[in-house]
Amino acid sequence: MFRKALFIPVLLLILGAGLGACNKEKDTKATITVLDTAGAPLAGAYVKLFANPTTPLQADFSRLTKEGTTSSDGKITFDYSEFYKRGQAGFAVLDILARKDSLTGEGIIRIEEEQTNEETVVVSGGN
Repeated sequence: MFRKALFIPVLLLILGAGLGACNKEKDTKATITVLDTAGAPLAGAYVKLFANPTTPLQADFSRLTKEGTTSSDGKITFDYSEFYKRGQAGFAVLDILARKDSLTGEGIIRIEEEQTNEETVVVSGGN
């Protein structure tokens, strides 16, 4: 009888811990690849992700602005996990600005929660 009384709480504890592990949040990331017009990855390119509200009275989204420089493979990853809250519907659509020397490129990325979202920007001389 004592074994049965001990077995049930231990089993419930194990099941509870196992179910809790299933609901872990996954990372919410944005990976930008910068290419030149020949399709080659561009290392050392400056990349900025930012919100561009359609009306000036919208909420301040400056907290979503991230900047950095691409690695040797032309990629940079920004982590937005800290901004996502479980149960939130949708996350953000951000503008992308990429620049290296006289080359520039722009794009848009839709960031879906708990995913690694990817976008490619091609930079050119623009004249």
